[in-house]
Amino acid sequence: MTMLGAIGWQPTWWSILQSTFMRHAFLGGTLVAVAAGLIGYFVVIRQSAFAAHALAHVGFPGATGAVLVGAPVIVGLAVFTIVGGLVIGALGRRAATREVATGTILALATALGILFSSMASQNTRGLTNILFGNLLVISNAQLVAYAAFTALIVVVLGLVARPLLFGSIDPTVAAARGVPVGALGIVFLVLMALVVTMAVQVVGTLLLFALVVTPAAAALRLTARPSHVVGLATLIGVGSVWLGLVLSAMFNLPPSFPIVSLAVTVWAVVLVATRDRHRASIANIGHDGHHPHDG
Repeated sequence: MTMLGAIGWQPTWWSILQSTFMRHAFLGGTLVAVAAGLIGYFVVIRQSAFAAHALAHVGFPGATGAVLVGAPVIVGLAVFTIVGGLVIGALGRRAATREVATGTILALATALGILFSSMASQNTRGLTNILFGNLLVISNAQLVAYAAFTALIVVVLGLVARPLLFGSIDPTVAAARGVPVGALGIVFLVLMALVVTMAVQVVGTLLLFALVVTPAAAALRLTARPSHVVGLATLIGVGSVWLGLVLSAMFNLPPSFPIVSLAVTVWAVVLVATRDRHRASIANIGHDGHHPHDG
C-alpha cells in the first residue's frame, strides 16, 4: 500500500476507494461497527463505559508486547483484554468493588504498556496504530478473525440477551428469580473484550469510547426499545465508518479522525434535538408519580 502525502484534497480519491486496502477497511470497519452496536447498548445500560475504556488500555500492553515479539497484534490484544475482563469480573462482582478492581487493573496494564512500548520504540508506527487506530492496514487474517469474533458475539448474545438485559436493569430482582447475574456479568465482559479488540484497529485505544459507547448513547436518546437501540447504534456506527473512510480518501485524513468526529456529531445533534422531549419526560415522571428525589 502506498501512503499518500500531506492532508488535502485528493483528485484520485475514487480510485483510492476501489483499492484492496480500502475494501478491507470497509469490510473490517463494518464488522467492528456491527459488533460495537450489539454490545454498546449493554455497555450503556450497565454503566460499564469505564470498564470498556479500561479494557482498551488493558489491551495496550498486549498489543505492544505482540509488536515487541513480532506476533500478530490482534492476538496480544485479544489475550490481554479477555484476561483483563475475566479478572475484573472475578474481583468486582459487586458494583462497589468493580470500580476499584477496574481501576487497579487499568493502572497495572498502563504500567506494562509503558514498559513494553519503551522496549519496542523502534516500531513507532505500530505503536501509533495501537493508540489511534488504522483501518487502512487491516489484513486478510484480521478480517477472518473479526468475522469470527462478530459471529461469536451474535450467537452468544442471541442466547443470553434476555437474562442479561434483566440482570442489567434490576440485578437484585434477577438474582432473586434465579438469573445467574454474576456469570452473565463475566460473559458480558468477555464479549466486550472481543469488541474492544476489534475496535482498537478502527479508532485506537484512546478513541475507542466514541465507537463503542457514543452510538448507543445517541440511540438511547431516540428510543428505549432494546432492539431499536441496537439497530440505531449499529446504523450510526456503520454510517460513521463508511462516511469516515470516504472522507479520509477524499482529504487524506487518518480514518479514525472523521469516524470519531461523525459519531460524536450525530450524538451531539441527537442530544440537542431531543432535549425538550427529555425534559418533558422527566417532568411527566414528577407529575405522574413521586419526584425522583422523594422517598
